[in-house]
Amino acid sequence: MSWSLTRRGLATASVAALLLPAAAGAQADQQALVDRATLTVNELLGGEHGADARTVLRRARAVMIFPRVFRGGFILGGEGGSGVLLARDGAGNWSSPAFYGMGGGSLGLQIGVQDSQVMLFIMNDRALNAILQSQFKFGADASVAVAHIGAGIAGGTTAALRADVVSVAKSRGLYAGVSLEGSILARRNEENAAYYGRPVSVEQIVLTMEAHNPGSDNLRAALIRWSQE
Repeated sequence: MSWSLTRRGLATASVAALLLPAAAGAQADQQALVDRATLTVNELLGGEHGADARTVLRRARAVMIFPRVFRGGFILGGEGGSGVLLARDGAGNWSSPAFYGMGGGSLGLQIGVQDSQVMLFIMNDRALNAILQSQFKFGADASVAVAHIGAGIAGGTTAALRADVVSVAKSRGLYAGVSLEGSILARRNEENAAYYGRPVSVEQIVLTMEAHNPGSDNLRAALIRWSQE
């Protein structure tokens, strides 16, 4: 009987040993994305149009950060990227990040590939609640107005502050408006579980702030810093 139990214990330990490297690798992937998001925050908020973006950040309820969004193709185009969502409580504390994906498609005259850094400032609870749905599609919810700040965009910050979601993008060193029409935001529950070591919902991460990973402290600190600039 004891030998059977010992063999069973060894088998369980072996399975756990096999799973640990995979879990560690998954968490490393998510940490790399968080680190790239921190760089994106510093580059976009400290760049040419950083002052406008910082003004919006000070009023924002939450932010989404996509370090790399690809858009391109010939005739048929598509876009996609991985990013994180963080929200702020009434005391000004930023949550840890929840992982999201952005995807979409378009049909038109498109040649080449565009690689952009994108930040989305979510200005109110209405917009945040809409995005917290399992999937959110830009343009499908008429109650959520989207504005852009960047080079050549009329109205600038004043007009943007009246919107529900404000975007800023930097592509190949240039700031420009980014079309989000038709793009879909989807939560990535498996990535959240990998990063926090347990199943956890987006709401638990960004609203009740029940989950925290110290690896996100630099990102949270960057948002606090630029909110005060």
